[in-house]
Amino acid sequence: MTTAVDGRLDQETLVGLFERMLLIRRFEERASEYRLAGHIPGFLHPCIGQEAAAVGTCAALGPDDVILSTHRGHGHMLARGADPGRMYAELYARVEGYNRSKGGSLHMIDTDLGFLGANGIVGGGIPIAGGAALQQKRRGQGGVAVSFFGDGAANQGAFHEVLNLCSLWKLPAIFVCENNLYGEFTAQSEQSPVADVADRAAAYAMPGVIADGNDVLDVREKVAQAVARARAGEGPTLVECKTYRHRGHYEGDMCAYRPEGELEQWLERDPLVTFPARLVSEFGVPEEEIEAVRAQVEQRLDEAAEFAAAGTFADPAETFEHVYVDSIEGKALR
Repeated sequence: MTTAVDGRLDQETLVGLFERMLLIRRFEERASEYRLAGHIPGFLHPCIGQEAAAVGTCAALGPDDVILSTHRGHGHMLARGADPGRMYAELYARVEGYNRSKGGSLHMIDTDLGFLGANGIVGGGIPIAGGAALQQKRRGQGGVAVSFFGDGAANQGAFHEVLNLCSLWKLPAIFVCENNLYGEFTAQSEQSPVADVADRAAAYAMPGVIADGNDVLDVREKVAQAVARARAGEGPTLVECKTYRHRGHYEGDMCAYRPEGELEQWLERDPLVTFPARLVSEFGVPEEEIEAVRAQVEQRLDEAAEFAAAGTFADPAETFEHVYVDSIEGKALR
């Protein structure tokens, strides 16, 4: 039995938000461990610390909406409902993965979920989201397109071009900036004269909204308002989620560029600490239920890792299958 909370959310929904954030956190932490153990080739760019922005945003979306992700996209995909087993299989370079091991960490995609892909290019998903928003408008079924990107991507030319065009055409687009204060190794204050990315929305005659990116409920509310505006034909919104990545730009980054004490201050606002505490103190969720969720997540990820490890490596003969190849011999694109 669920209990109504503030007239909008019940305990089941609230616990579900916590479960999804915890799934992302533990998926990422385990992925880092599996990489160190030699199971995962290549780089990882974990979103540890930013889970509330991903989950809060996706909680405001419907099944016909689509999202574009970034190089730090595992959380977005899981927030959209992806299978962690198939995601681990992709990271493990197994054919059972979402893209038969050809997407890897940076380019996973699942169109059935409305997840139109992560992108290794900074800001690379923004123009794709503009095209997706145009398609959503043409379909006329009320769908929206969401583009996730970081504060560094807000300095790319494509960001400004796409916001301008989407506002001009009143496209149903939501631009979600996960401002974690760093573009790779450079502090936002050293790369932009604008402290609040949301302020840039005014130049394109659209709302610019700031959300507490470590508060899943605040993110959900702000994005839900933007979604309602887009569905009503009023055009795009820029939502800036103020958050922080606990790890470096990539696994192995020692974060020497961070000032002393900064991480510790943000750890006090860790959404995986503050939100479960709120569930108990404000919303009456029993501690036992919180612990049960923790156990369920661990079991699910145990099974996901086992699925990936038991998978099959791709046959080198299929290297050029399911990809576009511009052959010097003039063969047709596959």
